[in-house]
Amino acid sequence: MGLTWGAAWFGAGVLLARVPGFSSDLPFALLFAPLGFVTGILFSGILVAIEGRRGFDRTSLPRFAGWGAVSGLLLSGIFVVGAALRGGAVWGEFLVFGPALAMSGAVCAAGSLALARTG
Repeated sequence: MGLTWGAAWFGAGVLLARVPGFSSDLPFALLFAPLGFVTGILFSGILVAIEGRRGFDRTSLPRFAGWGAVSGLLLSGIFVVGAALRGGAVWGEFLVFGPALAMSGAVCAAGSLALARTG
């Protein structure tokens, strides 16, 4: 799951790099791929812990997407802890990264379930 999400977020980084006005010291594809990998790992852990016995055919798409959003929020929590350790603005980091990572996690989770159901 981590590798699949890392590849998807790498692709999103490639697309974002094509948008004029966005720039970064590190290419977006290389920046997003590890974030997608970690979020995919967190998502897998959530699925095993909470939905362990339920099969993919019995899990609804909104529920799956919800767990994906939770994994994105957990990753943004890592940024919040890092900001707190640096002595920075804790809620600012969460408000910047939280919604974007939650939405990305939800989209990747929905895509993962769609791929799993076709297989």
